[in-house]
Amino acid sequence: METALQTLIERIRAAAAAATPLRIRGGGTKDFYGQSLHGQVLDTRSLAGISAYEPSELVITAGAGTPLVELEAALAAQGQCLPFEPPHFGPGATVGGMVAAGLAGPARAAVGNVRDYVLGLELVNGRAEHLTFGGQVMKNVAGYDVSRLLAGSLGTLGLITSVSLKVLPVPVADATLRFEFDEPTALARLNAWGGLPLPVNASCWLAGVLHLRLRGAQAAVQAACQRLGGELLAPESAQAFWQSLREQTHPFFQPQADFSLWRLAVPDTAVPLQLGPTLIEWGGAQRWLHAPSEQAKRLRHHAVSVGGHATRFRGPDAALDVFTPLSPALDRIQRGLKQQFDPAGVFGQGRLYRGW
Repeated sequence: METALQTLIERIRAAAAAATPLRIRGGGTKDFYGQSLHGQVLDTRSLAGISAYEPSELVITAGAGTPLVELEAALAAQGQCLPFEPPHFGPGATVGGMVAAGLAGPARAAVGNVRDYVLGLELVNGRAEHLTFGGQVMKNVAGYDVSRLLAGSLGTLGLITSVSLKVLPVPVADATLRFEFDEPTALARLNAWGGLPLPVNASCWLAGVLHLRLRGAQAAVQAACQRLGGELLAPESAQAFWQSLREQTHPFFQPQADFSLWRLAVPDTAVPLQLGPTLIEWGGAQRWLHAPSEQAKRLRHHAVSVGGHATRFRGPDAALDVFTPLSPALDRIQRGLKQQFDPAGVFGQGRLYRGW
């Protein structure tokens, strides 16, 4: 991997000198996510392999090009996992792409996001400098915030070459309950349950049906099932359901002609948004819906009015902004970070925001 790394560093050095745009790409399973794709492809898949794994320390280190399925298989063999359930969106997903996209699955509200599990990473910046941030233990806080900063940056700050991640044991017990609730009742119940000592790990409401996943100690899960009631799903059906949410293979996520898929992040206490058929996750904090381009401004206004924001996650209209525009203060901070990490502006031009 050392030879491959040096080759990539030389490409970055040459690109910076010639002001040639580069587009960092692993398996390409998240190419749809973000504003636009520009520049020559900088393929990370040569940076593959698990370089260190200490199951007893709950830490794993892998190259950015390591297939995500390979890392998850190594963890599963030791009864461990990435608890935030990163979506793959295809067989080629890589560890670096997982961090760069910063996306998490159904359990995110209960266990945290990708950045919460990044202990450290190595990065080649726009000056072709190979830098190390963070470490392999939680006590090592040197550069810790910088490591977390790269999660969700979509390759705009530099080339992630290696990542150290905190992992957790697979929960002992797992159960999914099904309830028939309308939207206001489901949101009220989720908020009430959130204040109780229940092992709630994930939730999803759609079309009058609420699914609730419980995970933890056997006694805790059994007690919660008895307390909450509802219909207990068979393990195979439950696993298939949550997997369909994680990978967006559920029928709700199927593309609709001339409609974009929107993700609204709002307070979990927000009332029903009344914006059309909605799939609700994360205890009410993440709401998905399909809408035509002409409703983009309304969606963003509505999300902001309740203290959230809206992202055009997938869709046919490239003229629309993907992410909610930043405030002037945040824009200055973001541009300052970009200048420090990538002064020549070679990485991910226009991927996060237009003119960036």
